[in-house]
Amino acid sequence: MIGWLDCGAGASGDMFLGALVDAGVPLEILQEAVDALGVERVELHADPVSRHGLAATHVRVECPPTKVDRRFVAIRGLINAAELPQEVRDEAVAAFTRLGHAEASAHRVELERVHFHEVGALDSLADMVAACAGMHWLRVHRGLSTVTASRVTVGGGVTRGEHGAIPLPAPATLAVLGAADAPVSGEVPYEACTPTGAALIATFASGYGPLPPMRVRAIGAGAGGRDPKERANMLRLVLGEPAGAVAGAPGTATVLETNVDDLDPRLWPSVQAALFAAGASDAWLTPILMKKGRPAHTLHVLCRDEVSAAVREAVFAHTTAIGLRSLTVGKHALDREMSTVEVEGRPIRIKIARVGERTVNVSVEYEDVAALAAELGRPLKQLLAAATAKAYLRYPGAEA
Repeated sequence: MIGWLDCGAGASGDMFLGALVDAGVPLEILQEAVDALGVERVELHADPVSRHGLAATHVRVECPPTKVDRRFVAIRGLINAAELPQEVRDEAVAAFTRLGHAEASAHRVELERVHFHEVGALDSLADMVAACAGMHWLRVHRGLSTVTASRVTVGGGVTRGEHGAIPLPAPATLAVLGAADAPVSGEVPYEACTPTGAALIATFASGYGPLPPMRVRAIGAGAGGRDPKERANMLRLVLGEPAGAVAGAPGTATVLETNVDDLDPRLWPSVQAALFAAGASDAWLTPILMKKGRPAHTLHVLCRDEVSAAVREAVFAHTTAIGLRSLTVGKHALDREMSTVEVEGRPIRIKIARVGERTVNVSVEYEDVAALAAELGRPLKQLLAAATAKAYLRYPGAEA
């Protein structure tokens, strides 16, 4: 699965959440992620709206008044302590860290002392965490897919902040997008892209450009709260399969390999996480015996050709390797899509693989079932069996 963000009308937290819900993410998934923070009660509501005659979804984030002073350190602690998938926590912290560096630069203070002002309010915290949970549910977080974005319309003019008039684009917005090397433009006389929207784009987009070749599977349109005359105020999320991923069609991929004998083995899980974050499709280890009887591992990384440079850099940055072998291999990928089944009243993601119109395999997302088992205190094997049975009942043509 790949994704493309159409940021021609800018981006904000509520636009991002609206695009996710419009693309099929259950609102309950976003609400549960916010609830996991353990802060004051924040409620999400999704409403169908129209922007310039086009249908979209607007997600309202309703927060109670609060006087809690949440600085960067406190926000990071809240996210890290939340009972959320590790990828969700990591991406939410990464998004706030981007904002933190931007605010630290704007106010010339240390990162640990940054006070986010409006950005640190409950609604922005909810936006960040819910957006990361939604992208995780869609399986389009950085470790498992490629997300790109268009040029970002940031707007212009002046807005009012806690300390007075602020020029637009907001300094934090420009700093975040500038650090991500994102192309930007003004074009409209208002704030089109907020710092929160900029941080989410920068966190998930691995590159910028026009809509990539794909076979479209879902489109989500997330509306902002206003309906300005200049353009339809919505962020679009387009999801699909790469155009070359025709069922069984041959393609190519890159395999990077290196032998490592001097890395603390406890670091390998973090190495794999870094490789997936850089765009790797898969990463695995093979035990080997090197010269002089030294035990070691061969690290193998499979990736698309276009992300091989980023993955190569991640290997050198996170391991002790000083060289790599690069192989071009043939690859056959089946057509696939994501769906859900309900187990104990909760959605569990499943992946369906097809050859032409024939379903040949259905697999249940293990992490979803494991999280449900932990929540309910039930044996994992029972819920995994229940989810698998429901998946095959929905797609009876699959090979059991």
